[in-house]
Amino acid sequence: MVASSIEKFLPKLFDLGVDVTKGSLRILLVIITAYIGVRLLRLALNRVETILVRAGMPSETVPGAAMMRVRTLTSVLWTIAVGLIWFLAILTTLEQIGVNIGPILASAGVVGLAVGFGAQNLVKDLVSGFFLILENQVRVGDIAVINGTGGLVEAITFRTLVLRDQSAVVHVFPNGSINTLANMTKDWSAYVIDIGVAYKEDTDHVVDVMQRVADEMRAEPKYRSAMLEPIEIFGVDGFADSAVTIKARLKTLPLQQFTIGREYRRRLKKAFDAEGIEIPFPHRTLTMGQESPPFQVNVKSAEAVAEQNN
Repeated sequence: MVASSIEKFLPKLFDLGVDVTKGSLRILLVIITAYIGVRLLRLALNRVETILVRAGMPSETVPGAAMMRVRTLTSVLWTIAVGLIWFLAILTTLEQIGVNIGPILASAGVVGLAVGFGAQNLVKDLVSGFFLILENQVRVGDIAVINGTGGLVEAITFRTLVLRDQSAVVHVFPNGSINTLANMTKDWSAYVIDIGVAYKEDTDHVVDVMQRVADEMRAEPKYRSAMLEPIEIFGVDGFADSAVTIKARLKTLPLQQFTIGREYRRRLKKAFDAEGIEIPFPHRTLTMGQESPPFQVNVKSAEAVAEQNN
């Protein structure tokens, strides 16, 4: 009786062992496939990273900026891809051991939908930050104007961008809320100058003086590397109430425009003084008619005023 029961149970036990072995082999195959996929993905991302860094290096003025930007992007892609690969591997493993993954997928869809509705702004910030870094619109160390606020870019993440203005006030902008972005130090910078001189001055002579001062400054080793090109003098740009405006521009390395521009203004003031060129200030001239009698001005000494008050 016992022998007959064992004989009936042995085939079932054998079939169970075969099924367990097959399932284990399938699970092992899934794990090995996922591991190989992760390794191949890492090699592919390393190759893409090298290509992108080499392509971006010639246009970079900040050493290492291309590498930092590309590595930030590839790290995000790596995290997302690896998470997706292992998620699929886990689902496949559960299916091999007999777990119905249909309800799991349905639950994940519902949870994902709920999270999507509840975190729309967060998703918007992350997507905007991804493309902000991918397109190299702005970098750490740039001077930018964001939504009308200007300052030095101190930090960029996939969610926020941090500016510090001249008053040392820190402004934090969620990437999804950035409507306008102006980068003042993209590849090169410029210092635009509006010089006002008196109407009596010869504008050609003024332009010659401006050109000479810029050339002398650019000839000095201290400023030669920062001034990328000779000064651009556009000419007479306007007629103000008491001055003729001459517009010019200095092209410099990023972040050097203010240093170069201020030094140029200092030297130009000295050159104008030496040449007798007047930099006017607003004033008003009062002209009386010919029939008007002259004004009589009485000048009293301090002692006379004191005696009068006593």
